[in-house]
Amino acid sequence: MSAGNSSTTVLVETHLPLPLYRQGKVRDVYELGNKLLIVSTDRISAFDVVLPCGIPGKGEILNQISAFWFERTAHILPNHLAEIVNSLNTLPEIDKIRPGQPAQNYPNYLVGRSMITAKAERVPVECIVRGYLAGSAWQEYQEKGMVGGVALPPGMQESEELPEIMFTPTTKSEAEHDRPLEERDIQELGIADILPVLEEKSRLIYSYARNFAKSKGIIIADTKFEFGYIDGKLAIIDELLTPDSSRFWEIERYKIGQAQDSFDKQPIRDWLTNSGWNKTPPAPMLPQEIIKATTLRYNKIYHLFTGRSLNVSG
Repeated sequence: MSAGNSSTTVLVETHLPLPLYRQGKVRDVYELGNKLLIVSTDRISAFDVVLPCGIPGKGEILNQISAFWFERTAHILPNHLAEIVNSLNTLPEIDKIRPGQPAQNYPNYLVGRSMITAKAERVPVECIVRGYLAGSAWQEYQEKGMVGGVALPPGMQESEELPEIMFTPTTKSEAEHDRPLEERDIQELGIADILPVLEEKSRLIYSYARNFAKSKGIIIADTKFEFGYIDGKLAIIDELLTPDSSRFWEIERYKIGQAQDSFDKQPIRDWLTNSGWNKTPPAPMLPQEIIKATTLRYNKIYHLFTGRSLNVSG
């Protein structure tokens, strides 16, 4: 299903007259000559399964939040963003990309939810940075008293701020679930030299973003970054500090010793868990109230960071 960009339509599939470069759970990436066109759809996944329904406005919000952070962190490390598609006039003519193809127009749904980026040679690692004890880190601490192989003080509570920022990279594979990066992975991937740089940049970007977010009343509990090489130089790629890649909490509602109400797809995870679904495809259709609640969460964090709102509703 696909439709134009408005408050009443949802985009879960794209069909463009361009070569498909890669398709992820949320983003469709197309060849655009010597660049890429990244389209953020309204698809949503949970427990590694793409759900049969979309979240209105989600793709546009994700796209705009990433663009916001790309601009704000460019002084720390360059990124792959070339231009946000705020007008179809931004896009090059299709027949220049695919000579001999019949003349076709770009669909209006690209406006606002897509960006033109440089092509990058991806570093096959997810760089996870944690400032608080939550999620899988809390589970690991309960079982082993450590996170990412690093021992933590005894008696810590769920959602407690960590003694120091932690860098816990994982593998990134299409064939298996991501898992903590081990020494053999570092050697096999040939990233021993670049890993300290990835850690340094990840910590710097997280620290900068965390301080900015606190000024807006938001805690960034953890986040993940992806990096790549553009013309031989390291850059940040993919998405940046979005509700899909980060755990955001409201400072005024933060309470140590319990799970926090996050600005992400937590209502969806909770509903799916309580529904009795066995977390294997196909996933059930979400009720309308859960879809609406998720849209409101995404839009609220966008507004808190940027001061702007998008005309989207569930």
